[in-house]
Amino acid sequence: MTQPSLGFVIIFLLFSLLFLSNSYKLWFKTEEYYQSIYNSLTREPSVYPFRAFFLKRVENKRSWILWQKVFSLLGIIAVLAADVLVVMAYLK
Repeated sequence: MTQPSLGFVIIFLLFSLLFLSNSYKLWFKTEEYYQSIYNSLTREPSVYPFRAFFLKRVENKRSWILWQKVFSLLGIIAVLAADVLVVMAYLK
């Protein structure tokens, strides 16, 4: 296996930071985050192809927040594990 380039590692970590930033908003600024998502789905004209599908899920706020947090926990674990693996591969 070859060593990943420094550019790849930096870009990978930046995308991880983006995910962790959104997870932070979900966990610690839940009301703002929810309202932002809801507003973007109800804004006209819409650019989202599956708007009705996502809007239906977001309308049940308690359920949406619960499932977002469950998947966020799984995502945080996966992202941190991938970050460690990428950095380890770069350092070897």
